[in-house]
Amino acid sequence: MIETLRAQIGGPRDGALLRYSLGNALLAAGDAAAAAEALRAALAFDPRYSAAWKLLGRALEQTGDRPGAIAAWREGIVVAEARGDVQAGKEMAVFLRRLEKRGG
Repeated sequence: MIETLRAQIGGPRDGALLRYSLGNALLAAGDAAAAAEALRAALAFDPRYSAAWKLLGRALEQTGDRPGAIAAWREGIVVAEARGDVQAGKEMAVFLRRLEKRGG
């Protein structure tokens, strides 16, 4: 699946959804660093993509980039609220609170 998605990069279907799908697949495969890169690319196509912000925070958290995860979720909450994407905003707020409680 990952190679199929990568093969489409630069083609007519390249865009936020393709990059998000690649990031999701990479994260599921345990490659959080590559997932974060793909999700940043998705956000370059569409900075208002709430789900990409949510998954980017998760990927960054898994790489150990706590400040990056916090920043991604904070930005994602702003984006989600602006779009009326209530559920994504609530989920990111929960993730953010949990991460901030853990400290570190």
